[in-house]
Amino acid sequence: MDILWALLTLPYAPVRGLTAVVKVIAREAESQQYNPVNIRRELEELDRAAEAGEITPEERDREQQQVLDRLTGTAAGGGGAPPAAGRRPPPAGRRRAAGRPPARRAGQDRGRGR
Repeated sequence: MDILWALLTLPYAPVRGLTAVVKVIAREAESQQYNPVNIRRELEELDRAAEAGEITPEERDREQQQVLDRLTGTAAGGGGAPPAAGRRPPPAGRRRAAGRPPARRAGQDRGRGR
């Protein structure tokens, strides 16, 4: 059955490949954006530009705050900190309240001597 499915979905292989490449690029861009080394470099560039008179101290302070917000995850845009490496949030339909056991589906064995 797997061979038949592979043959039937073969025309979609380029789309799956492109999707995989886009995911890798997005993951790498996000890791670069939140990389502390890059953030430090951005802060140093802001200080250098302020010392050279290219930007005002107020602009420097505002941009520094934006960079630090990105580092700490308190961005006003709600983007927050990056997700933990290698971990994905659960799908929306699978979330449950903390401390509550997962809901049982109809017909599930409850483990009572069966």
